[in-house]
Amino acid sequence: MRDQQGLSENGKNVRRYDRDRFVTALFAPPAAREDLFTLYAFNVEIARIRETVSEPMLGQIRLQWWRDALDCMCRGDPAHHPVADGLSALIRRQSLPRPLFDRLLEAREFDMQDQPPETLAQLKLYVEDSSAGLSALAALVLGGEDDATQEAARHVGQAWGLIGLLRAHPFAIKLRRLYLPVKEKGLDIETVLAGEAPRGLIELSEQIAATAAGHLASARKLRREVSKNAIPALLPAKLADSYLAKLRKAGFNPTDRDWSAVNTRPLSLMVATGLGRF
Repeated sequence: MRDQQGLSENGKNVRRYDRDRFVTALFAPPAAREDLFTLYAFNVEIARIRETVSEPMLGQIRLQWWRDALDCMCRGDPAHHPVADGLSALIRRQSLPRPLFDRLLEAREFDMQDQPPETLAQLKLYVEDSSAGLSALAALVLGGEDDATQEAARHVGQAWGLIGLLRAHPFAIKLRRLYLPVKEKGLDIETVLAGEAPRGLIELSEQIAATAAGHLASARKLRREVSKNAIPALLPAKLADSYLAKLRKAGFNPTDRDWSAVNTRPLSLMVATGLGRF
């Protein structure tokens, strides 16, 4: 079913819950665009599990359902779920690798824990399995299976995931959730959950932002080798630049809501697509 703007249910869900990726997907050709909506809708489903269940055990049950559904998808059996059935067709049509989907689900196990990551290294691993894996799949959907494109996609995904966790900080602490490794800075968890921004949190935010910027730089070193067809999967890099600039102006304070507001900048994305850049 499509709405008056021609959007499928998957497209509408992505527009509602992942506006930035929705806008970048619009720059893909129509058929590939719907494939991206299908992939991103799956990510929306699993990323929102923790915030839609009342306790972690229920989230674990939902994750197991998706593992079982993935078995069905790979066999070509119906999963009797609109997102899963659409994803099943996409996986089989494009021979998308099962391990990447397994790692996406494994990463969401962390969402069911009540404690933040102990170290920045643990946070990076979470982002590598989740956001970077999703970017790699998006590039594959667009035909970017070569090594350079896959490496660039993973770097962009790492940067986008790290920035996303910084942007989500004010929302997460409302749910008494922490995704930033505040213990590594010796910070009191309750102080951070209360919405305060001690110096250690600012320093951590700046460190994460610098790590994200490093991944963007690494991705762009591969620009000349990247498949032009896969550019829409890499466009979050352009949005990342804007968010990092706004975070810098906010003094790297992740509790500042102004810097993290959705800012899709379609004109800059249009120019980047036309020039084959990201």
